[in-house]
Amino acid sequence: MTIELPPRDGDGYLKDMDAWSPEVARAMAEADQFELTGEKWAQILKAREYYDEHSVVPPIRKFSKYLGADQKEMFKLWLTGPMKPITKYGGLPKPTGCV
Repeated sequence: MTIELPPRDGDGYLKDMDAWSPEVARAMAEADQFELTGEKWAQILKAREYYDEHSVVPPIRKFSKYLGADQKEMFKLWLTGPMKPITKYGGLPKPTGCV
């Protein structure tokens, strides 16, 4: 089953946060040829949880502390600044300061 992707901006972020669903996130990652492992998916869901609680995308230091994760390990996992793909595939706003 192929899902039609909602409109995205030039950086690949959803133009409408309400268009996000797990299926949309997986389709976005597939379209970008980006693998969402179980560990990555768990971090995406925690970022959405954090956003629901605080109405803001946290900086990586605060988010790694929230997860109880090592920041260096997060960079290794994502092979980049973690907050950009986490927020992108999580349907959240672009993080400030790292995009």
